[in-house]
Parts: sequence; C-alpha cells; structure tokens
Amino acid sequence: MNPKHHPGDDLLMSYAAGSLEEPLALVIATHLALCPRCRDEVARLEALGGAMLEHQDGTPLADDGVERILARLDEPEEAAPAAPSGDVVDIDARVPRPLRDYLATGIDQLEWKSFRGLEKVELMTEANGFHTRLMRIKPGTAMPAHTHEGTELTLVLAGGFSDASGHFARGDVAECDASVDHQPIADPGEDCICLAVTDAPLRLTGPVGRLLNPFLDI
Repeated sequence: MNPKHHPGDDLLMSYAAGSLEEPLALVIATHLALCPRCRDEVARLEALGGAMLEHQDGTPLADDGVERILARLDEPEEAAPAAPSGDVVDIDARVPRPLRDYLATGIDQLEWKSFRGLEKVELMTEANGFHTRLMRIKPGTAMPAHTHEGTELTLVLAGGFSDASGHFARGDVAECDASVDHQPIADPGEDCICLAVTDAPLRLTGPVGRLLNPFLDI
C-alpha cells in the first residue's frame, strides 16, 4: 500500500537541495524508501537543480530556459546498474535502510523506556535543537492530548494511528505545529511504531495534562 500522507513540497525541495538538518533528512529519506511518488519527485528536483547549475556561468537563461530544462527531465534515463547479488537482506522489514543505519540493533532489542502505554528510544542525541526518537504505542492506546511548541515530523513504520486529521499508516508522514492540538490513537491489532523528530517540546493540553507538563520530557 502506497502512503497517502506525504511531506510538504518545501521539505522535499530542501532534501533534494541537501539543506535539511540531519534529523529531518532521516525522516524524509526513510519515507522515500517507502514512497515511490516522493522518490520520483525528489529525483526530478535533483535533476532540475543539476540542470540549473549548468547555467550558473553568468549567462542568463533564455526566455524558454526553464521549460527546456523541464523537458529534459522527461527524457528516458539510462538503465541503472543491477544491485550486487551479495547484498545483505533486511531481516526486519519494518526498518527501511536509511533508518537501519542509525540503529545498533533490531527494533525489539532496543532499550525502550516506557510511559503510560508509550515506549520511546532516543536517537541522534548529538543533534542540537532536535529530539529524534522511535516511539512504540500499544494497540488501541490513546496518546495524551497535546500541542506543539515547535514543529513535529512523524513517520509511521508499522501499525498506524488516527487523529482529527485522519488515519496514518506505514509510510505516512504527519506534520504538526503549534496550530495542531490532537490526541493520536493507535490502531488495534499491532504496535504502532513511529520515527518522530521535534525541534521543541510537546505541550500536554487539558486539565490533567497541564499539571503534568513540568514533569515530562517529551
């Protein structure tokens, strides 16, 4: 099943340009491993950027320059070389290669920390200004209602969840900011496993949540 929720165009453009911070780039790269549509779009953006660089010699583009560059992107590409037969097989299909390179072991062997039906593992702790974590939510569990002091980018790796904006399954990306106040609920049947990156703390909402905020690190 192809993802239905995709990163915004600005994120894909920044990724193609190589200007995304590493935690955000990890989310996008992992999504691309699961999403043919966005892979094609990033390839198109990278090709367009490369073609534009060819004209950065001080010579202005002709009036139809951009159109001609775009037309070149539609030309058939040469066949890619076959992958070596000795490639290592991914033993955990839940973990696409970009993320697998950041894990020291399989998902189930990680040192999960638990809180009210939610488990988490911190990744890339050296990345200043970002919290990057794997989250595992038990089937049917409702997360505490919360909003965001900054932005949050969440990619579903297994299972799924629903909130007021819809249903998110494997490969889907949810983008949230301070305008979003929601309460994700994990699908029944299997754990919901997500890769999430935030650039500021979450803030619990509701009477009980506001009391708990000073004691939480989320």
